[in-house]
Amino acid sequence: MNDPRIQKLARQLVTHSTSLEEGDHVLIDAFDVPVEVPIALVRAAREVGAFPHVQIHDSRITRELCSVAEEERLNVVSKGGLAQMRSMDAYIAIRGSHNINEMSDVDPEVMKAVMKKARKVLNYRVNHTRWCVLRWPNPAMAQQAGMSTAAFEDFYFKVCLLNYERLMPAMEALKKRMDAADEVHLTGPGTDLRFSIKDIPAIVCGGTHNIPDGEVFTAPVKNSVYGTLAYNAPSIYQGTSFDQVSFRFEKGKIVEATANNTEKLNEILDSDAGARYIGEFAIGFNREIKHPMRDILFDEKIGGSFHFTPGQCYEQASNGNNSQIHWDLVCIQRADYGGGEIAFDGEVIRRNGKFLPKDLRPLN
Repeated sequence: MNDPRIQKLARQLVTHSTSLEEGDHVLIDAFDVPVEVPIALVRAAREVGAFPHVQIHDSRITRELCSVAEEERLNVVSKGGLAQMRSMDAYIAIRGSHNINEMSDVDPEVMKAVMKKARKVLNYRVNHTRWCVLRWPNPAMAQQAGMSTAAFEDFYFKVCLLNYERLMPAMEALKKRMDAADEVHLTGPGTDLRFSIKDIPAIVCGGTHNIPDGEVFTAPVKNSVYGTLAYNAPSIYQGTSFDQVSFRFEKGKIVEATANNTEKLNEILDSDAGARYIGEFAIGFNREIKHPMRDILFDEKIGGSFHFTPGQCYEQASNGNNSQIHWDLVCIQRADYGGGEIAFDGEVIRRNGKFLPKDLRPLN
């Protein structure tokens, strides 16, 4: 594969997403991707004087390793991974698994133990490195999206190479409104939800942490969430497909949860004490992504969407909730998905997926 777009994307990841500088150490995690991808990243890192480190993963090997929760092995993996991550200034992960259901038959209790051990490394990476995570296009993803492989590759590079800097003023305007807001009211089919975001910072995501990108996120005050929420985007979590997920909240807690697989849904929500509370509220606005494809790095950025995430909060926008779970479930509010509104302190700022205030309209 000798696609010049690979080099262009690699340079964007190095110069914009992680802002590598001379002397920085960057860990490149490559999961089931062509070798040309980590090679392009190694070259781009060296162009700015950084030191690249590469790990190559295969999802079938990962599944085999995760099929048994060997406490001693997991302790060594966690300890080594944390020590390695503490030596890094930046982290880039490219994930291209050909089978999104590869982990679906791993015992849930084993997955719980694996994720618990991995959480320390993940938390350190998220909170103490400049990081960016992205998927890599393949025929399986094209099939999920209902597109030919060639058409999906064109779509992929179009959404990933979006000019985020041009959208930054409107993103900052949305951040300013969220920072000033207290009550958020979400409405739509099956949804009537209220919560507070008072005094919790809003964080702009413009191509610096995920590619594709396009969201501003915060977190609800932990015990402030009341009402019902019906998600309309399908999801994959821990290798299982979920559709029609619906929650009812009281005092911030998910007290009722249903889906096409209600039993498995509640197993995940019972993983620990924080899994039934929300760790993130984010508004998505990548205009090039219109429909879900069961890939969260794309789906959470869908234009006209929001996600409301059970589990772990981010340190930059903390509401104090801790969990091994962080599950970005998505609701699309465009008219073609049933519509809906987002209001801050009684002012509707987005209706049917379109921002109404003038300073936010560029995000449309």
